[in-house]
Amino acid sequence: MKKIAIVGATGAVGEEILNVLDELDFPVESILPLASAKSVGMSIEFRGKTYKIQELTEDVFRKNPVDIAFFSAGGSVSEKYAKYAVDCGAVVIDNTSHFRMDKDVPLVVPECNSEDIKNWEKTGIIANPNCSTIQMVHILKPLDDVFNLKRVDVSTYQAASGAGKEGMEELVEGMQSFFAFKIEDFEAKTFPYTLALNLIPQIDVFTENGYTKEELKMVNETQKILHKNIEISATCVRVPVLRSHSEAITMQFEKDIDITRVREILSKAQNVVIIDDIKNKKYPMPLFTSDTNETYVGRIRCDINRKNILHLWCVADQIRVGAATNAVRIAQKWLELV
Repeated sequence: MKKIAIVGATGAVGEEILNVLDELDFPVESILPLASAKSVGMSIEFRGKTYKIQELTEDVFRKNPVDIAFFSAGGSVSEKYAKYAVDCGAVVIDNTSHFRMDKDVPLVVPECNSEDIKNWEKTGIIANPNCSTIQMVHILKPLDDVFNLKRVDVSTYQAASGAGKEGMEELVEGMQSFFAFKIEDFEAKTFPYTLALNLIPQIDVFTENGYTKEELKMVNETQKILHKNIEISATCVRVPVLRSHSEAITMQFEKDIDITRVREILSKAQNVVIIDDIKNKKYPMPLFTSDTNETYVGRIRCDINRKNILHLWCVADQIRVGAATNAVRIAQKWLELV
């Protein structure tokens, strides 16, 4: 049984970590919910017990030692406080972008590179990848093992949940304003423009090369996870969906592909579910993949011009698969090592 800390316990990912810990029957002795001072006095429930939220401070881990600390409160918080958890004997599983590209910090999707967890002792930290990266590498890794992946082009359709509770609330408020015929009075704060009934082809800030930071995360993190310097290009778009990110992925391989073999590989891939029955209009969509722990794949087809190119569509719940579930699965694998 392990003592667990959740930094950012009142956020969307923090709350979901609690749900996933329970669903996956993780051996929890106690929960230490941590947040900012404004959340002190609130409480959370877990397996019939009530835990009061405490303020995240430099000495909270010394006063309340834990075995595993999940950080989901933003990169600046992880940068400042993760070291205190590590110094007090915890392994930190960080859901922010702060440590992902640190060469000494393993960046892990357990279905793809669980062997990298063994390097956790260098820093005491294991990084959780970007949400869009996680569901994509679920697909890329098993196919790369067979056909030798050379290039990936991906367009993402990312839900409001990618911006946390604030993003989901702003989408709902924008829709309410639209149907009240007051959309012209609505002011977007979380997103650069009103997301309701709109698409925004920008997630995070633009860099000098014209790509956004979100797009470059997918490039750099995928290469680190796969231990392979493949060509990757991404276009990330925010869409008016509450939960679950969708991706249209094009993959170019060294070898010609066989679509029957592709389906066989993906059907056996861990935590991947195929929904691909075009005759009956069945394919993955955000509406019914939300609140699940799997990556769903459909629209699987060969390119009409080249036999070594594959196209498909995948959908996964960003808060779970893209954050909380992956973090808990990392913890499960870590337990096997200690």
